[in-house]
Amino acid sequence: MREGVREVLAGPRQLIKQLHAIMAAPMAPQERLDRIARLIADNMVAEVSSLYILRADDVLELYATHGLNKSAVHSASLRLGQGLVGSVAKTAEPLNIQNPASDPRFAYLPETGEDIYNSFLGVPVLRAGRMIGVLTVQNRVPRRYDNEEMEALQTVAMVIAEIAGMGDLDSLAPAASLDIKRSQHASGILLAEGVGLGRAVLHEPRVLVTSLLTDDIDTELERLEAALSKVRGHLKAHLARDDVAREGEHRDVLEAFLLIAQDRGWARKMADVVSTGLTAEAAVERVQSDNRARLLRSTDRYVRERLTDFDDLANRLLRELQGRHGTALADVTGDAIIVARHMGAAELLDYDSERIRGIVLEEGSPASHVTLIARALGIPAVGQVTGVTSMIESGEAIIVDADGGDIHIRPSADVENVFAEKVRFRARRQARYKRLRHLPAVTTDGLNVSLSMNAGMLADMPHLAQSGAAGVGLFRTEILFMVANALPRFHAQERAYRQVIEAAGGKPIAFRTLDIGGDKILPYLPAAAEDNPAMGWRAVRLGLDRPGLMRMQIRALLAASGGRELRIMIPMVTTVAEFNAVRDLLSKEQRHLNEHGYTLPNQVKLGVMLETPALLFELDELLAVADFVSVGTNDLYQFFFAADRSNVRVAGRYDTMSRSFLRVLKQIADKCRAANVPVTVCGDLASRPMDALTLVALGFTHLSMPPAAIGPVKIAIRALNVGLLRARLEPKLEPGRSNDDLRHQIARLIDGQNIPV
Repeated sequence: MREGVREVLAGPRQLIKQLHAIMAAPMAPQERLDRIARLIADNMVAEVSSLYILRADDVLELYATHGLNKSAVHSASLRLGQGLVGSVAKTAEPLNIQNPASDPRFAYLPETGEDIYNSFLGVPVLRAGRMIGVLTVQNRVPRRYDNEEMEALQTVAMVIAEIAGMGDLDSLAPAASLDIKRSQHASGILLAEGVGLGRAVLHEPRVLVTSLLTDDIDTELERLEAALSKVRGHLKAHLARDDVAREGEHRDVLEAFLLIAQDRGWARKMADVVSTGLTAEAAVERVQSDNRARLLRSTDRYVRERLTDFDDLANRLLRELQGRHGTALADVTGDAIIVARHMGAAELLDYDSERIRGIVLEEGSPASHVTLIARALGIPAVGQVTGVTSMIESGEAIIVDADGGDIHIRPSADVENVFAEKVRFRARRQARYKRLRHLPAVTTDGLNVSLSMNAGMLADMPHLAQSGAAGVGLFRTEILFMVANALPRFHAQERAYRQVIEAAGGKPIAFRTLDIGGDKILPYLPAAAEDNPAMGWRAVRLGLDRPGLMRMQIRALLAASGGRELRIMIPMVTTVAEFNAVRDLLSKEQRHLNEHGYTLPNQVKLGVMLETPALLFELDELLAVADFVSVGTNDLYQFFFAADRSNVRVAGRYDTMSRSFLRVLKQIADKCRAANVPVTVCGDLASRPMDALTLVALGFTHLSMPPAAIGPVKIAIRALNVGLLRARLEPKLEPGRSNDDLRHQIARLIDGQNIPV
């Protein structure tokens, strides 16, 4: 019987050998994919072989092809569920049909030239059950591909999934990040309070399968059977223990595990995959990915719950095959977040608690022993996070917000910055800042400076009281959208804004409308590929082109602020006409809510983020219509100097304390004061004490900054004689002054007042 199988599978095994050679050779990611596509076509006698990869915006992008138009690579794409390729991705099932153009699911992409092909085979590319993409072959002659060819294509798909999982395709994703790298948010329950950022360490980690191919099938089959026997033996031994011998929940779970482990169908599937030329580990991984994809589609809750059992057994089998036992102590390097299905108190104590920044459990309860230990050690912990061990790989970034019962997996830079600031603030909350909390930021010569804080989530709002901030000078509303799994509708937004307003306790908040686009991509909205996204379709430009999106947000802000003052500011405004267009939308939403019986805010103030140099040349017209101005020094600085602040080659080339930039800032402060229009600085410039003192000397009396910066800036301001600094600074900004280091001169002026900066 085995000899017959070997004869039938000789073709796929030859493909696997050649694939192994391509994987071992040093080459660029795109070249490797192109070689794989050509190898598949040659081996399967197909005119076309193509690979589509799923992006984070649910678009399947053509990443490589042999036979279709090469120019379509990285330009042709399909939505999830669109066309035959999209159908394979949506169902996670192979599709093998003749005359594909006549299929009602067929979607013609003229740039590929695929309408001349009359046979289609597509298989999903899966990794740990997650959809990575779709691999296809096509022929001109109508035919149905046989099981041997489908098996070969599925094997190659598994190899491609590992390439994607190891990050080799990241550099080829210009339009949007890959779906496998998508940020994810999950919720559970509070076990131990606090916030922690770190890298995930799986307590019982999935074994990373690095050896995929083999020439010795007999040995791999023997290894698989031996590992299965050991796993079954361990389960039987557990069942024989005194503490589980009696009837109960633990025994029921173990008996269910044993039934699955003894299931001949499961074992036979893995043996069949080994017979194609894969290692025992690769076979376990491949069958479990198929199981995950199939069970996740079920609407039956009981069936879906069995997924955890299959995951657990597959992980046990993989660890047995590689001889890995015990905990992942060796993996704890630096700040670590322990991720586990469940763990005991003693297991937690095995870890170096100095390195543990948080714990995430699929199970766990507030009264469990591990929870008590976590609280005693001051380690934030979240429990009952369904399926978390299959969502993340060891080493990936993760945030534990135990206070809210939330975790953020592979968080965006913005989300990470929010929580990093929260952690830093806690760490730097020192006694002298507490003593200053209720004292005003008044200079020694009597100038009162208002210090507000920047925020972006409800989790930030406790900092208002802790820092003594006068209010929220910048609330980044896009972060609420970035942590959501789908576009928040009107009532969800209203509820979120109302919670923020109530948490402010009557202190003012300036809500910035959505600043998405550029590097801030929402996974549920399609992203446009742009050569220069920072200067592209983002912020107010996107909002005015998608007025429904902006109107829904404005409506939610108005409804949430009923009976209170509402401050809205518009980002990335370049012309006064854009600002006026937003004001028109605001007026329409006020009328709409009034007609539907909503309580409106008692006052609405509409302001502008001054971030583009073009707006400086319409400043007089702007001040005639805007209720307030907020200077976004981060973007204004990079646009002013045409220097991308994220580009390390130019980020440090220009100084925010240069004469030209300070002259612009002084001009803004002077004109706003003359027009009696309140002006705030809310960029990073305001958070550095020396720079903040310079802003005060230029005429800015309202600064907004991260909450952790308020204490240091307040201390500096309370020691400042602003009149003296202004008198010495202004002459240095006049024309004809030397081009020596102005920052150094300002530092000397501040040092002369013995100000702690």
